[in-house]
Amino acid sequence: MVAVSVLLDVFLPVLPSGVLVIAAATAAAAGTGAAGQVPGSVPENVPDILALIVCATTASVLGDLVAYRLAWRGGERLDRAIARSRRLTTAQQRLGTALARGGGALVVLARFAPAGRSVVSFCAGAAHRRPRDFVPWSALAGLSWAAYSVALGYYGAQWLGATWLATAVSFAALAGAGAAAAYLMRRQPEGAEAGS
Repeated sequence: MVAVSVLLDVFLPVLPSGVLVIAAATAAAAGTGAAGQVPGSVPENVPDILALIVCATTASVLGDLVAYRLAWRGGERLDRAIARSRRLTTAQQRLGTALARGGGALVVLARFAPAGRSVVSFCAGAAHRRPRDFVPWSALAGLSWAAYSVALGYYGAQWLGATWLATAVSFAALAGAGAAAAYLMRRQPEGAEAGS
């Protein structure tokens, strides 16, 4: 369920993939009990947490690649749709400039911003950016997002217990990171213009 949600949220950014990842991490953390655990031993839920990170990362990268390939093959119709939107045109130009300069950090930032992953994946494909300029950054973005989301759910459950409150606080932290990423993405062009 987590993998399908993460895979598809590149096409439907309203899917609650972040909430599902956090909830799954919270559930995995619920199995942690300090009582009966040998000091210095690996907690029983570490394999679950690692599997969740791998699952979410893999689904994120696969979703990005599907969107990238669809946009690559999208042809004139997709180009016209992007050209009609000033925001998408601007996003495509910024992404192209960032990738050309080796600044794929924009891809990582966009993974946290609401709908940023969709815009970046589709724009990179539509602009026919080389896979070697996009895929490594997509993998780093997916891993960063998955590890952050899982850590929020896991540590939220450790500190607040495996409750809805822990999930809500963790999701609020994820939403805060998304808002910060969106703010930084909007501010980036001003810094680039000042530097030119």
